[in-house]
Amino acid sequence: MIPFAWNIILAVLWVMLTAELTVLNLLFGFVLGYLVLATVQSQVPALDGYAQWVPRLIGFLLFYLWEIVKANARVAYDVVRPQWGIQPGVVGVPLEASSDGEITVLANLITLTPGTLSLDVSSDRRVLYIHTMYIADEAAFCEEIKALERHVLGVMR
Repeated sequence: MIPFAWNIILAVLWVMLTAELTVLNLLFGFVLGYLVLATVQSQVPALDGYAQWVPRLIGFLLFYLWEIVKANARVAYDVVRPQWGIQPGVVGVPLEASSDGEITVLANLITLTPGTLSLDVSSDRRVLYIHTMYIADEAAFCEEIKALERHVLGVMR
């Protein structure tokens, strides 16, 4: 997290040097700061891995935004349709996440997605139980959750 703070500091310094406080200039300063930190990453041990973390974070944010759009469209379509297409069920999804933080973030992201709700984690923390509105294919649903988990772990590890 410290390299990210340095990136923010470099972006703010860029805005102060250019004396132009705009979102675009701040974003440019962030990108410029990222390039500087990626360049000096090999000489500063505290920055190790930061150049790879930011693209994974951006990829995760785009992936999750797309998942939210798809889930909202599916639920909205089901609401306005004259016949209900809901097939609710509870699914146990095996977890690769091991720490409390990883499991918590994954469970909260699942709950934020329309049509799904994280219910519980097994006592050995290897299975996450999820309630879903659409359980036509349990294997496909598990694969969607595993894709989200892979993105979360890519950012958090």
